[in-house]
Amino acid sequence: MSRTYILLSFVTFLAGFTQGLSGFGSILLALPLLATFMDIKTVIPLTALHAVTMSVILLVQLRQHLDWGKIVPLLLGALPGIPLGVFFLKTLDTRVIQFVMGLTLVVYPLINITVRTTGTISRHWSYGFGFLAGCLGGTLSASGPPVIVWTSLQPWGKDVVKVVLQGFFVVSGVLVVLAQVCSGLTTAEVWRLFFISLPALLIGTYSGAFFYGKLSDETYRMIMMVLLALLGLFIMYGSLVG
Repeated sequence: MSRTYILLSFVTFLAGFTQGLSGFGSILLALPLLATFMDIKTVIPLTALHAVTMSVILLVQLRQHLDWGKIVPLLLGALPGIPLGVFFLKTLDTRVIQFVMGLTLVVYPLINITVRTTGTISRHWSYGFGFLAGCLGGTLSASGPPVIVWTSLQPWGKDVVKVVLQGFFVVSGVLVVLAQVCSGLTTAEVWRLFFISLPALLIGTYSGAFFYGKLSDETYRMIMMVLLALLGLFIMYGSLVG
């Protein structure tokens, strides 16, 4: 059992560092890693709790850049998607969903890097991206990809992009956690593992945020694209061998 705790803390630290540095990616990294030695039905609600904790920390750090007008449309779109995602979690093979999401994450950065599309999409599309995010949040506790794609299409600086992501993740994450609690997925064992891994999560998040402060806007956007592609490949692999 001690080996499990050590691995849990290590993966949680990596997830926190990733989130602190880029503002996203922690769940996409932690899910397949934790699922190699823990039950997926435990991992999903556990990573949802991790996600909310990290996003609150980063939101507080960047609160001076917060503009809820950019976040509310995404949240409104996500509301009907979250319960639908929880339904998918209970009824569908999550490996199929993981593979499709991973493929999307690989293809999008390639398009973004080769064709500059920043600022060419109407803000009205934020509702649709929010809906997709809600579905993925309820299913895999990973609402990030659609919102990350959305923010990458906007002409915003890195601080605005990161705080928009955190604002969305905090609210949608709380809703996801509540939905999972109500559906019986968040058990006493999940809470126990959460508190065991909390110190590693905090250290990782603050460490990543420290290095984030040294990045330029362009470097940050490039990291976003590279990280998305790598996570996509990782998720696809995990869905095939899981």
